[in-house]
Amino acid sequence: MLKVLAFNGSPRRKGNTEVLLAAVEKGILSAGGEMEIVRLADLDISPCISCGGCDKTGVCVVEDGMTALYEKIDGSRRIILASPIYFYSITAQAKAFVDRSQAMWSKKYLLKKKGEWQEDPDRLGYFVSVAATRGEKIFEGAELTARYFYDAIGFHYCNSLLVKGIDKRGEMAAAEEKIKAGEEFGRKIAAGDC
Repeated sequence: MLKVLAFNGSPRRKGNTEVLLAAVEKGILSAGGEMEIVRLADLDISPCISCGGCDKTGVCVVEDGMTALYEKIDGSRRIILASPIYFYSITAQAKAFVDRSQAMWSKKYLLKKKGEWQEDPDRLGYFVSVAATRGEKIFEGAELTARYFYDAIGFHYCNSLLVKGIDKRGEMAAAEEKIKAGEEFGRKIAAGDC
């Protein structure tokens, strides 16, 4: 059974990102998969301190809520990064998580130098995001961050589900077409479609 690991970067409980992610999960379940959601706001994840410690070992020297997530990521085949848009980017909670993936980037490139790294085309990453406004470039910064996050952790960036114009609590649940799109997105993730 395919297991999808989802990281929810929204600090708001039962907010629009969480509702959309639940629709994605429903689609994954309907296709025979399962999904684990990690709510990043519930974890104590310090920002990267740029100490260079991981440059030599591929292991982050900071021990906090991120420590257990490295193993989860290493054991995953499908990952979803989900975040609402804050000032044309992902939330602070999601950004701290992404920045701390620097240790995984270091590990990947250290292993490449030793000839011990192999690209795995079956490791796929997806981005789910909700924005209150409808700006033409509202998702560009966040999507670029997601792409480089997936590259750092050794995943192929596959696809995004991006929803504009949803702001107030409850709006996503009432947006039936967007909920259906979320379920279909989940089915595609379960199938490994890009």
